[in-house]
Amino acid sequence: MTPAAPDRLSPTHPLPTRSATLTTVETLAIGTIGGLLFWWTELPGGLISGAMIAVAIAAIAGRPLAMPMLLSHVVLMTLGLSLGSMVSPQMLRNIADYPVTIAALALSTFGATFGSSYYLRRVHGWDRASALLAGSPGALSQIILLATEKNADVPGIAVVQTLRVIILTAALPLLLNLLGLAPHAHLTLRAPPATPLSFAILAVAAVAVSLLLRWLKFPASWMFGAMLASGVLHGAGWVEGGLPLWGYALALIGIGTLIGTRFARISGRTLADHVLAAIGSFGVAIAISAVFVAVLVLTTSAKLSDLIVAFSPGAMDAMLALALTLHIDPIFVGAHHLARFVFVSIATPGIVHLFGNDDDGLDD
Repeated sequence: MTPAAPDRLSPTHPLPTRSATLTTVETLAIGTIGGLLFWWTELPGGLISGAMIAVAIAAIAGRPLAMPMLLSHVVLMTLGLSLGSMVSPQMLRNIADYPVTIAALALSTFGATFGSSYYLRRVHGWDRASALLAGSPGALSQIILLATEKNADVPGIAVVQTLRVIILTAALPLLLNLLGLAPHAHLTLRAPPATPLSFAILAVAAVAVSLLLRWLKFPASWMFGAMLASGVLHGAGWVEGGLPLWGYALALIGIGTLIGTRFARISGRTLADHVLAAIGSFGVAIAISAVFVAVLVLTTSAKLSDLIVAFSPGAMDAMLALALTLHIDPIFVGAHHLARFVFVSIATPGIVHLFGNDDDGLDD
């Protein structure tokens, strides 16, 4: 079985330099137009969700959209720099609440995984291994590799995982805005623009720490490395300020565009075949996560908006980008999504090994 071939999930041969450049320009142009359109209509989180939706639609329509690896790393480090510049003493004091909420997140993650898996098996007839891998939130690259090893339904898993991220990134800003927990779409900075010298120091530190974390095989090293470097430099008072407004806007559009390109690896037919399974399993995962959020709101001092984004079963880059644009505590959200990534990366292979056989009798 070679499930990746018909759905563009496997790496393709490198494009000629001119073709690659034109593809990148087209991808960025579509993302920029979509982001600016959503921002102009004053939708919450419009720069991110607009870029993401525009690129996703074009990719589904058949455009071979992509961003080169180097540019993707720059976008992720820019996001990390911006998140780190928001560090404040109050955020650091709130770390006392983290052990409780991270423990609850672990339970929520496993509950959402098994709940979504049960739905996919009972309603859509998926095999156990595919259902467990599709229901596991986050760590998409690791999930796809494990799915390939287990001979699971790679295209279906990719659709479920990707649609979950797209739906969350588009819907969360609207939900938080309706609840009065997030600002409107006006683009504002939390810190004044950094001086050229401060920005140069930030950039060098971000690259150095990101490379170190990458060498240590730390997850999401480009984003977290820049965030750590920026957070330490700002928290210690060694630098002040962040990106200028135009740079901040480009970072948000870049993240949305990067997320949208995930659909370039999925054919329209495969998407249509699995969209109901994706939406249904997403609903189950959100319902289970919402129960844990409600309990924590009643029993801890954590803010509802922080908990909603931290417990949303989406990709780290997308959720941290939303934290940035919606003025939500990036340390809280980053710590929880990193913890989820670790949970999923460590536990999923064991879960699939123990519960992923269709002949183990556990469905009876």
